[in-house]
Amino acid sequence: MSDSDLKNIALLIDADNTTPKGIDPVLTVMAELGQVNIKRAYGNFAKNNLSKWGEITHKYGIQPQQQFDLTAGKNATDMAMTIDAIDLLYQGKVDGFGIMSSDSDFTPLVTRLRQDGLVVYGFGSTSKTPAAFKSACTRFIDIDALIKGASDEPETPKPKGASAKAGVDDELVELLGTAWKAAKRDDNGFASLSEVGNIAGNRSSFDVRNFGFKSLSEMFQSLDQFQVERRDNNALYVKRLR
Repeated sequence: MSDSDLKNIALLIDADNTTPKGIDPVLTVMAELGQVNIKRAYGNFAKNNLSKWGEITHKYGIQPQQQFDLTAGKNATDMAMTIDAIDLLYQGKVDGFGIMSSDSDFTPLVTRLRQDGLVVYGFGSTSKTPAAFKSACTRFIDIDALIKGASDEPETPKPKGASAKAGVDDELVELLGTAWKAAKRDDNGFASLSEVGNIAGNRSSFDVRNFGFKSLSEMFQSLDQFQVERRDNNALYVKRLR
């Protein structure tokens, strides 16, 4: 892909509601979408708890957007992020967004951006982020899982049955099963793994990294309910067993 083909991506960071430890793995994920040319962090950087953001802004080319707490109980950060996102939207020069925050107040913003056909990746803490915000995003990825994955040593492939340890529950298995049913299957019941993944992604904001896996194939290979096979064209196919 040439530089002219790369998409222009904006990463907007709610520094009040996320951790600077996640910036490196988040930028790695954002590279899936294109070139992250716009990186802005919003917050009152005069506060001690935001000092670490100030330490890394130059390292990662992040533009700090200082927001003073002019009125108690009012969040200027949310307003500034929303205004900037809408400005970027109407300038027509951005192809996708990353929103680093666990704040549900950004749900209407994400919904609006997606209505214009833009991809929006959300990054936050699964335990703190409301379901509405997670569902609104094209993909919602747990920052804590990203940080852990980035620090882990290379792992051997997870054996069958390892999914329980990774947090895969019955609801996710059913989501994957429903996507498999909706996909085009051959006479033996196998469907293209990539097609199943695309259908599942369109139905939900789930991302395999939230469950400790590095790829969709790794997740399916760990599930007792599915069989994965690689064919002559090196493509992967999946079949539900039960």
